[in-house]
Amino acid sequence: METAMILEVAILNVRAGEGVAFEQAFSQAQDIISSMPGYASHQLQRCLESQEKYLLLVQWQRLEDHTIGFRQSQQYQEWKQLLHHFYEPFPTVEHYELVATNGAIAVQPIIPPDAAR
Repeated sequence: METAMILEVAILNVRAGEGVAFEQAFSQAQDIISSMPGYASHQLQRCLESQEKYLLLVQWQRLEDHTIGFRQSQQYQEWKQLLHHFYEPFPTVEHYELVATNGAIAVQPIIPPDAAR
């Protein structure tokens, strides 16, 4: 059986004028996160409407791989040192689980009783 992945989502508001330095620091920091147990993939995207806003998406095998395995590691201290001083305000990080993809619902649909006729 396939294990559901967890998606970590963070909107990163970088201090004005520091986007290039942030991207350079992130290119170094991504090696840290990608080496962690339970890590699957990540993307960093820059907003077209607001050049100092970024979207970080990280796929983890389990929630605990991020909240405990990464956040309580020595590697996270390195990550913080490289990146956290760029943010204003500090980002909220949320976690998501897949419900639907490519138009297909990942959970059992509810069928009305009269639809079986």
